[in-house]
Amino acid sequence: MATLGEIIFWTMITLIVIFSALIILVLGVTLAGTPVEVESNDKLPIGNYGEDHLLSCFLPSQSGAQLSKVTVIWVKEGLTGVVYHYNDGAPALHDQNKVFKGRTQLFPNSVISGNGSLLLRNVRRTDSGIYTCTITSSIGRGTVKIHLRTAAYVAPQFTFRANTLTAEADRWFPKPNVTWQDLEGAELSGQTNVSTSGAIFAVVSSVTPAAIQQIFTCTIANDLVISVSTATIKASGVSVRTYVNFDAAPPLLASSPQLTFILCLLCITYSHLAA
Repeated sequence: MATLGEIIFWTMITLIVIFSALIILVLGVTLAGTPVEVESNDKLPIGNYGEDHLLSCFLPSQSGAQLSKVTVIWVKEGLTGVVYHYNDGAPALHDQNKVFKGRTQLFPNSVISGNGSLLLRNVRRTDSGIYTCTITSSIGRGTVKIHLRTAAYVAPQFTFRANTLTAEADRWFPKPNVTWQDLEGAELSGQTNVSTSGAIFAVVSSVTPAAIQQIFTCTIANDLVISVSTATIKASGVSVRTYVNFDAAPPLLASSPQLTFILCLLCITYSHLAA
């Protein structure tokens, strides 16, 4: 028969074990709900029609450390179902919207390090919109919003025949404008034809140089994409260098009622102060 001291001892041990388990459970629940920072390398990306695009989403504080119980959920505003759902080591796509079936993927080897970036294949015009990436793991939970815009763009091809320099680009959207400049930056008078096939625009633009071995700049631009090409005419043909820039400023007033309200409030305040 156990003595009173033994009973007290084993009772205390039992209570310690129970309380320890409760503390671990509470800590697990608390940490799972702890806000953590989630970032993106580009919150205003522009996807090119027909090409693949990576939507960036990651935990910057992990620095390659492996996590446990990682869940990544991508959703798009105004769309039912998920864009992609990854849960603790495997895709969970039973609720995936049919628009994204077979067109999205995550990278499991990166997910365990806190990288939930989404590869979107074969970008479509309708893919534009606001996406939310949520990462939940053993260290907490966080989200980031990404405003994907879509366009069609391609670097122009140049030819030089009969003393005429011609740039052709067969895939642009929205409709672009074309400008020509000489080496000093003075605008030149070129001839441009923009045709359309469905929603895609094709551009053919030409300028007549005054002499051989001159350098010209051809800029093709719309509200989202700017393609700048430097073409150098040589006796052997045309040497071209092209770079592409993207507009990083979406229509904020149209997409943010809160910002509209704040600006209106500031305007009212200013008018009262001015009076």
